[in-house]
Amino acid sequence: MRVRTPWVEALRKQQAEGKEPIEPSGKPEVPKERDLSPKHMNDSYHSVVLPLAQDPWLLDTYLNSSGHIRLGTIFMDLDALSGVIAYKHTGDDVTTVTASCDRITIHSPLTEICDLQLSGRVTYATGRSSLEITMQVAKAPKEGEKVRDKDVLINCTFTMVSLDPGTKKPVNVNPLIVETPEEKRLYALGERNSKIRKERRDTSLLKHTPNDLESDLIHAFWQKQLQYHDPYDGLRKPDNVVFMDATRLQTATIMQPQFRNRHHFMIFGGFLLKQTFELAFTAAAAFAHARPTFVSLDPSTFQNPVPVGSILYLTATVVYTDPPLIGAPGEEVDAEGEYTRVQIRVDSKVRDVEHGFSKPTGQFNYTFTVPKNIRVMPRTYQEFMMYIDARRRAEQVQRTLDDGFGVSPKTAEESLTE
Repeated sequence: MRVRTPWVEALRKQQAEGKEPIEPSGKPEVPKERDLSPKHMNDSYHSVVLPLAQDPWLLDTYLNSSGHIRLGTIFMDLDALSGVIAYKHTGDDVTTVTASCDRITIHSPLTEICDLQLSGRVTYATGRSSLEITMQVAKAPKEGEKVRDKDVLINCTFTMVSLDPGTKKPVNVNPLIVETPEEKRLYALGERNSKIRKERRDTSLLKHTPNDLESDLIHAFWQKQLQYHDPYDGLRKPDNVVFMDATRLQTATIMQPQFRNRHHFMIFGGFLLKQTFELAFTAAAAFAHARPTFVSLDPSTFQNPVPVGSILYLTATVVYTDPPLIGAPGEEVDAEGEYTRVQIRVDSKVRDVEHGFSKPTGQFNYTFTVPKNIRVMPRTYQEFMMYIDARRRAEQVQRTLDDGFGVSPKTAEESLTE
């Protein structure tokens, strides 16, 4: 998303006003009388074509060393597009931020370099502060033609929240008018996603202890550890089992103004998606010693803004493998499978350089497939909680695959995205 003012001008203005850009002013800036009449889904529709097949210099900015399209860069574009769509729905008198990335899935593999169309619209808005945006990436159709289902490469949904620029408090937005069967389907999906988010918050491990089945799994892992270390037991840790704490990778990056959002003093959410994806990819590769294939980004949250000039710390951990090392009672586990789904959790926190305090800024959950039989094993209570949380997410990924979304590991390996 393009910024409207050069950084040096925005900085001078902020310095002249003598206020910190991070702190709310306390004075409402949204007009009291706003037009909140319902809007149609197509009112917010927006599409952009990336002429990758026609412009080799543009393509150059999207390629990695092996000639694959960098998915992290596409994710950055999708977040920028979600902002454009959101402002078409809300207007410019509010501040709209990314609250969460609810889902990004590969629909079909990209098998050739081609022009890509990124498109989307608001598909769920009740009139309160949040709105859900559904987007897709597809092979750009010829002029006058529509996108075919087989040409859709990526599907995703983002949740945005509108705030008063002055108080940073949520403000109401326009509700949606739903008319056609397709619009009703998308709106119902948004309602379902909203309920799932609420259920996930209500059943969070931060609020409740693991259920009976999950407690049994934790106990089974503990017993397995005792066997591995018991000199009188012949069982030893297999070579394909890696302890969770050995899978961690960390980075620290100064947040430069080139990555700011349209409001100048905070970092663009798409940049965080790109950084976390590439670290997750690296962690999966280091864990498996094989090239990972992206499956999905599962519900991930942006908890706090990341200020320009702060230091961003990212920690990637392999938190779950499917098939697991130990299955639940009655669960069939393919212990000799050729492929393993690997879930990477990336935790982010930001530190203020001057004052030294830090705060969490988000959690991002990526799933990859690797062509290797490998398992992760938690050892501490904190790791067990991360494992159980990831296991719950893996069940949702499996339901998505069972519903016909996603592609097989072998098919995905042929994709030109990475």
